[in-house]
Amino acid sequence: MSTQLKIVSVFESHFAKVPKLFFSPGRINLIGEHIDYNDGFVMPAAIDKGVWFAVAANHTNTVNFVSVDLNETYSVSIDKIEKNDSWKNYVLGVLHILQVNNIPFSGFDCVFGGNLPVGAGLSSSAAVEGGLLFALNTLFSLGLTRIEMAKLAQKAEHGFPGVNCGIMDQFASLNGKKNHVILLDCTSLAYQHFPLQLDAYHIVLINTKVHHSLASGEYNKRRKQCEEGLALLKTQIAGIKSFRDISAQQVVASKDLLEAKIFDRCLFVTEEIARTQLAGKYLQEHNLLAFGKLMFQTHEGLSKLYEVSCPELDFLVAEAKKYASIIGARLMGGGFGGCTINLIEKIGSDATIEAITGAYKQKFGIDAEAYIMATSDGTYEIIGS
Repeated sequence: MSTQLKIVSVFESHFAKVPKLFFSPGRINLIGEHIDYNDGFVMPAAIDKGVWFAVAANHTNTVNFVSVDLNETYSVSIDKIEKNDSWKNYVLGVLHILQVNNIPFSGFDCVFGGNLPVGAGLSSSAAVEGGLLFALNTLFSLGLTRIEMAKLAQKAEHGFPGVNCGIMDQFASLNGKKNHVILLDCTSLAYQHFPLQLDAYHIVLINTKVHHSLASGEYNKRRKQCEEGLALLKTQIAGIKSFRDISAQQVVASKDLLEAKIFDRCLFVTEEIARTQLAGKYLQEHNLLAFGKLMFQTHEGLSKLYEVSCPELDFLVAEAKKYASIIGARLMGGGFGGCTINLIEKIGSDATIEAITGAYKQKFGIDAEAYIMATSDGTYEIIGS
């Protein structure tokens, strides 16, 4: 049974009514990592794996959730929404942010679940937040735009879950377009879709199946270091408002002003902002080889300067460099585990993937998983389900 049919079946068995059905995609990010919260540019795409929601109004003051993946249920009165734990904070955080913004809704029943690999860095939390917002926007005619929903979903994750994330994940999940990527300006939220012409290549994720202690602590620590570095650079360089106003050369010139780790973080951010803008140019020129080289450079920066890699991720990227058929590879997402994203030539890709995952198994004793990714439209209602 497909995930979609399972969600509908569980809903009908719990609530004995016909729901509206929605799909909210996960996302990949081709380049531009850890710079969405530093006013940079990112290049994500929505994917065909994600979270399905079956939702219906219940005309009460109670909200009922069923998490199919965890086989758990939770009910709460609308006037008693407060911070809880685990998955509940992601859905309750959405309801809380609606209330904070005086956006009215009433009781509803919701069953949700998905097919995003656990720990793969495909932004299941953003898919949950954006998907629930989109469903409620439709169900209660809230009149929110996709950009407004992305902003609310980001605030929801800042709230009860306590992850001080940037806007990219929620924006990509809600605003994706099939067979396209998004070049997103994280300051203005101006964005452009343009075709992703992979021609002879696959986008392949290889999941390390490990997750070292990133949690929100290390993520928030990196963000704080960047904020401290920017504040110091503002005292040295006139007229700057954000990292987008600073070149990597200016960071290097100000090295003596910055503590070593803060210098590394600032250097990575400025280099990655420049790389992402250049990457957009290369894709528009259909120059995948040059684009792939930028991916390798990004991994080096994430590993050595931003220090969010781990031995398993570094090993997979090092292995990828051994194959001429792999033109780009890097860690994707928060880091400390999760996936590498690779551009692999379609011809012979199965053998290449098998060789890399075999070497990984020999080194770490872990069976890595590989997924070929296809792009998807942003969150949408499934009509006629």
